[in-house]
Amino acid sequence: MTEPTPSAPGSAPSSTPASAPPPLMGASDIRRLAEEIGVRPTKTLGQNFVIDGNTIRRIVAAADIHPDETVLEVGPGLGSLTLGLLDAARSVVAVEIDPVLAGKLPATVAEWRPAAVGNFHLVLADAMRVTELPVEPTALVANLPYNVAVPVVLHLLQHFPSLRHGLVMVQDEVADRLAAGPGSKTYGVPSVKAAWYSSMRKAGVIGMNVFWPAPKIHSGLVAFTRREPPVTTATREQVFAVIDAAFAQRRKTLRAALAGWAGSAAEAERSLRAAGIDPTARGEVIDIAAFSRIAEAHARPAP
Repeated sequence: MTEPTPSAPGSAPSSTPASAPPPLMGASDIRRLAEEIGVRPTKTLGQNFVIDGNTIRRIVAAADIHPDETVLEVGPGLGSLTLGLLDAARSVVAVEIDPVLAGKLPATVAEWRPAAVGNFHLVLADAMRVTELPVEPTALVANLPYNVAVPVVLHLLQHFPSLRHGLVMVQDEVADRLAAGPGSKTYGVPSVKAAWYSSMRKAGVIGMNVFWPAPKIHSGLVAFTRREPPVTTATREQVFAVIDAAFAQRRKTLRAALAGWAGSAAEAERSLRAAGIDPTARGEVIDIAAFSRIAEAHARPAP
C-alpha cells in the first residue's frame, strides 16, 4: 500500500496527530525522485527499491535497533529504508555504489529528516571493497542485491567486528541458505561460512509488490547475532578451504571430497578420523565446529 505524500516533506501535515510516526516515502515519492535524477532501476546492480512504508517499519522493527546504535546500510538507493533507520538509530552510515543515487541521498535526508542530517554519513563505494568507515557500525540493515548478497554479508562480518547484529533482506532462496543448519537440503557453503561469524535465522518473507520494479520472486529476511568463532588453532582461511572442498562435490563422502584438498584420500581420512568425523559422512551433515576440527587436524603432522 502506498503511503500519502506529506504536504511538506520532512514534517507531518498539520492534521497529523503529534504521536504519528514520521512520514516515509511511498511509490509516488520514489518514482518522483528517480525521475528527477533520471534513474531507472537496473538488473545489473540488482536494484529493487522498497516503496511501501509499512514494509520499512516492519524491517526496522525486526532489526531491533537500539537508539544509541550506528547502523550500516548497504545499497540505500533512493533512501526509503534510510529514513526509517534514521528514526530508529543514533546514526546511519550508507554505502552506495551508484554515484547518481549517492549524489541525491543527502538532499533526500535533508528534505525528509532535516533534524537528522548530522547523523547521516554517506560512503560512495563498492561494499565488497570497503574496509573502513567514518563511524564504527554496530548493526547491519540492508536490502541487498540478489547477485552479491552472500559475499557482501561475509565481507562485512569479516572486516567489521563491531557489527554485533543485523537484518538483511535477500532473495528468499538465499535467505534459506544463510539460515540453514546441518542436515538441511539448503545447507551449504553460505550456511557454514556465515556460522563462523554469527548465528543466523530466518526472520520473515517479503512479498514482491512492495518493490519497484517488482521482482519475480519473494524476498527473505535473515537476522543474525555475532558470536565468537569456534575455538581452534586453524585460521579462518584454513577452515574455509575445507568448507569449499567439502561442498564442491557435496554428494561425495568427505573422504572423497577432501582428497584433493588433503593431498590424497588417505590423508583426508587421517584428518577426518583425528577430528572425530566419520570419513563416510558428507559435508552437509557437519557443523562449523567440525569443519574447524578437520582443518586443525590436517595442520598437525601425522604421528
